[in-house]
Amino acid sequence: MLGRVIVGTVLGGGVIVEIIFIMCLYPDLLLSFLPLLSLSVSDGMKGKENKSQMLHPFFITGFSDAECYFHIRIRRNNNMKTGWIVENIFGINLHKKDLTLLEQIKSFLGVGKVTYRGRDAVQYRVSSIKDLEVIINHFDKFPLITKKCADFQLFKQAFELIKCKNHLTIEGLRKIVSIRASLNKGLPEELKATFPDVVPVPRPLVTDQEIKDPHWLAGFVSGEGCFLINIFKAKTKTGFAVVWNFYITQHLRDTELMKSLVQYLDCGFFISIEGQNWGNYVIKNLVGITDKIIPFFTKYPIEGVKVKDFENFKQVAKLMKAKVHLTPEGLEQIRLIKAGMNKGRKTES
Repeated sequence: MLGRVIVGTVLGGGVIVEIIFIMCLYPDLLLSFLPLLSLSVSDGMKGKENKSQMLHPFFITGFSDAECYFHIRIRRNNNMKTGWIVENIFGINLHKKDLTLLEQIKSFLGVGKVTYRGRDAVQYRVSSIKDLEVIINHFDKFPLITKKCADFQLFKQAFELIKCKNHLTIEGLRKIVSIRASLNKGLPEELKATFPDVVPVPRPLVTDQEIKDPHWLAGFVSGEGCFLINIFKAKTKTGFAVVWNFYITQHLRDTELMKSLVQYLDCGFFISIEGQNWGNYVIKNLVGITDKIIPFFTKYPIEGVKVKDFENFKQVAKLMKAKVHLTPEGLEQIRLIKAGMNKGRKTES
């Protein structure tokens, strides 16, 4: 009973005075209660930390539009009546620099696991039926808007079949193989050879690509955006010129979405890359970056390691606005900032 009273007091407040009082009277109890005290305090700190790092649900969706995958895994298994085992997997793979961001996403969704993949990559993965329901409910409520939404709809079709155990029958398995044939890059060679007569289901059309919340763009840019500083030779007093670029790279199937950013942000332009299947939404001019991009992402924060590039980008913007880049000293200062951005940033151990 005494132990319970003490723990209740620790959790409820007045920690220092009451614990010291107990320890003075009953020193033998110290070792018994230290673990409880440590657990309570650390849990309280974690709660405050998680609250301060809570992500917006549309940030999760935007980041998923940029970085997630929906996979239907079908592989041979002689223990199954059909000879095949089927598994739905939702995942995000990133460089280990963004381990903290994956932990935040896991904490927000409350399901899945974050693990290392090799030396430099980390993975967030969800595969159980119960946990995938959380993922599906999230994207039903906060929808994806890139063409990846079509993969989600196919993934959801397969999920419903698996949930009802239809994948345990040959007929149900063939339905899932038909769905898999329209997902991502289609069927792997082994499944094509085993199910040669399977007809892919129609791929869903994604027509609603309206950005419904600014946090979506913060999430999307956290994945696909780039803040870049270029320094090149020019006929100036220093012999060099500094230009900055903000751009978002995306597959051409999302051209209309990328073009809509011009109106949404009221600046920039979209350009497709000749001979490539991707293009860039680009902002280069001073006004667009200082008056639109920097205020937008200050209000709707980028997360992950890319936020450091954004902070460096703002530093350079401030220096350039003050014309410091026109002096040798200012140019050197910008060079140093640039050297530590993007791929030049060292991984923190």
